[in-house]
Amino acid sequence: MIIIVAALLGLAAWAWTPDLPQAELDARYLRQASDRIELRALPGVQLHVRDSGAPHDNGAAPPLLMLHGFGASLHTWEPWAEALAEQHRVIRLDLPGSGLSPPDPSGVYTDDRTERLLLALLDQLQLSRVTLIGHSIGGRIAWRFAADHPERVARLVLIAPDGFASPGFEYGKAPEVPASFRLMTHVLPKPLLRMSLAPAYADPEALNDRLAQRYFDLIRAPGARTALLERMRQTVLTDPRPQLRRITAPTLLLWGEQDAMIPFSNAADYVAALPHVRLVALPGIGHLPQEEQPGRGLAALRAFLQE
Repeated sequence: MIIIVAALLGLAAWAWTPDLPQAELDARYLRQASDRIELRALPGVQLHVRDSGAPHDNGAAPPLLMLHGFGASLHTWEPWAEALAEQHRVIRLDLPGSGLSPPDPSGVYTDDRTERLLLALLDQLQLSRVTLIGHSIGGRIAWRFAADHPERVARLVLIAPDGFASPGFEYGKAPEVPASFRLMTHVLPKPLLRMSLAPAYADPEALNDRLAQRYFDLIRAPGARTALLERMRQTVLTDPRPQLRRITAPTLLLWGEQDAMIPFSNAADYVAALPHVRLVALPGIGHLPQEEQPGRGLAALRAFLQE
């Protein structure tokens, strides 16, 4: 019995995963203190924002604004941002409760709230128009924003965007969050997280130790896991086709053919609904082309931006 109790205690100690101190995460992942800004139009909301690359003026191309997917951070764009910054102003942000952005003090993580947040950020940065780039859930936020605020979006780039109904995500109904997901706010050992990330990559070698460690660190930011679950709970999908048909911006749709998270077959739904869209399929790539094989998706993106 003593051996069993000792084993259970050891297992609990191994699995217990508390938040990391914010100062420790800042030391590892915050480039400079000024990258964390407070939105004047939404008091209390702080965002981690990286603004780099070529300066913007009235004669230049609109800046690029990049939105990451569920459970990710602005670091997912690192290879693309570094390459694109040679000719473009590149702005990346961590959504509230992701990466180094603290949770939203309102506790609201709906798409409408996120649209308000993006408008506030664009106004604060004095940006009239941007090329909006979104991946997965960030893609859903991007196309919604482009439909609702066409005057602010010059071009739209969607990478494996979310938005159509799928098992567990019906139209007009908030998803049920399993109890096992709620447990992860306290118990999330690194091997378990890595196992959950693995299906996002067609090539298992793409999920290297450095990348897995970054995801493991940032998901343990104070309040991040609770915010993640709240964003999931508060997501209520509606049929996206009426909104997609309103989008006037030229649109590039990038999709890995081996995507195991949001299947490549969903691309046909977007092609049917978007008025001005070009699909670029990426064979042999999974859900995260910007991480798995950055050069291939980047080539298509550059060609689109240069048109």
